[in-house]
Amino acid sequence: MKQTSIVRQLPSTVVGLILLAFMLFPVYWMINTSFQGGGTAANSSFFPTQPTLAGYERAFSQQTDNLVTSLLVALGVVVVSLVIATPAAYALARFRLRGIAIFVFALLIAQMIPGIVIANSLYTLFNDLGLLNSIFGLVLADATHSIPFAILIMSAFMRAIPPSLVEAARVDGAGHFRAFWSIVVPVSRNSIITAGLFSFLFAWSDFIFAVTLTTGDAVKPITLGIYDYLEGNVQSWGPVMATAVISSIPAIILLVFAQRYIAAGALGGAVK
Repeated sequence: MKQTSIVRQLPSTVVGLILLAFMLFPVYWMINTSFQGGGTAANSSFFPTQPTLAGYERAFSQQTDNLVTSLLVALGVVVVSLVIATPAAYALARFRLRGIAIFVFALLIAQMIPGIVIANSLYTLFNDLGLLNSIFGLVLADATHSIPFAILIMSAFMRAIPPSLVEAARVDGAGHFRAFWSIVVPVSRNSIITAGLFSFLFAWSDFIFAVTLTTGDAVKPITLGIYDYLEGNVQSWGPVMATAVISSIPAIILLVFAQRYIAAGALGGAVK
């Protein structure tokens, strides 16, 4: 019986492995090309027969400042997004106020607006406020994209929190803020981590705000660094791919260590 079950699952397993290999091939080719000294990506051999770290040495020497800039911006976006979105999500889930449906609809609409539209709108405002070419300006710009998503994720989870938990804290004399901080935040840890992770990834991979709101080399995230680097090194793909590999490492590490929180945070609000 067990062998019959394995035979039935074999075609699905084979198809799944083929699809997985197809999806991961660009990642492999990026890593493969990064270990080959130069030339174009199309002319690279399928395996790095003579691997070299020259591409990584060049990438670290030229892109370290850009990596640090992206890290500062991404961490700043996480802080700003969670500070604003967490209490907003709690209020949205806990209190039945007039106009909440309109507010939720506005959040959904905000997710549909193309980033280039928001970036062009922010350019004039940031120019007047002196926020162009600044890390703080990029943090505020990226937060406009991550905050609505974080509110929607966390509010869905917080609706599943039994009201009796908060009411018990209120009976014991805790105010709304104390109940929120001592009860809701710890219980909502999974959704908060999920929202923070996606906020980091949004900011880390941002290109539209970076290219629109920066006009010099003083502040340049890694996405813009790769773009400028590629433009000037189209015949030397080793360093370009090495930079892409390096910039992928923080996202991979976060996803590996936070995957169980992501699943619980994203799906926790769907079950009461």
